[in-house]
Amino acid sequence: MEKQLTLFFEFLENEKKLSNNTLQSYRRDLKQFRQYLEYREIHYNKVDEKIMKEYIKDLEEEGKKPSSISRCIASIRSFYQFAVRKGKVKKDPTEHIQSPKIEKRVPSVLTAKEVELLLEQPKDVDLKGKRDKAMLEFAYATGMRVTEIISLNVDDINLEEGFVTCRNAGKQRNIPLGKIALKAVKEYIEEARDILIKSEDEEALFVNINGKRLTRQGFWKIIKYYKEQAHISKDITPHVLRHSFATHLLQNGADLKAIQVMLGHSDISSTQVYMQFQDEEIKNAYKKAHPRA
Repeated sequence: MEKQLTLFFEFLENEKKLSNNTLQSYRRDLKQFRQYLEYREIHYNKVDEKIMKEYIKDLEEEGKKPSSISRCIASIRSFYQFAVRKGKVKKDPTEHIQSPKIEKRVPSVLTAKEVELLLEQPKDVDLKGKRDKAMLEFAYATGMRVTEIISLNVDDINLEEGFVTCRNAGKQRNIPLGKIALKAVKEYIEEARDILIKSEDEEALFVNINGKRLTRQGFWKIIKYYKEQAHISKDITPHVLRHSFATHLLQNGADLKAIQVMLGHSDISSTQVYMQFQDEEIKNAYKKAHPRA
């Protein structure tokens, strides 16, 4: 199985061009599955539907969440579909396996006032403050994923036209920058970044105090720090800013299709989750305005 897994991971990385985070998820899921088979002394090409159901029951008894179990099943299914194509197994044992139902969670969203309070926290009086202000304004202005933000290079920002080019998994999209975010990013690039970087060869837009490309963990820590400074009780992550970006656009009349494009959703059903917040706004407006509400 080890050899087939190696070939499978090479396929995911080189041909499917999956991100490092997604690859790591596949590795974790399939490592756990391999260990389960080894413990029970079952060869991977002898796995059938019955064994799969027993494995899923095992995961449930371990207390795994439905979302984690669904992801595990998807990882195993992808592996067996690959093995079937390569002629290593005759049948995919996950073919008739149903994933557990997952309740769609309501995205955590900040109010406009909470966003304003958070964005007020970084003071652009020093290099770090200028960078942090630019980063937070940028994250809320674009709704980009944290991985997309830290992957940006300086050349991806068009200060003249006021937009950023986001490249993710071979796809590209242009996202406009509002005047406040644009001003903050421009000040950061002109007054802080050139001092922070240690090498002229550094391409990263957002860098840490050592002049290297900022990491996901670094971004999370910065947001957590300013959340505490703002005394906001809600849990705030880069993804909460992304949710807030989409929700506030929708509440203020933006077209759902345009939001889908800006968020980089391949399926509009992923964007439609934000409609519930618009519905709430409509209900509130109705209650306030209708004489018989």
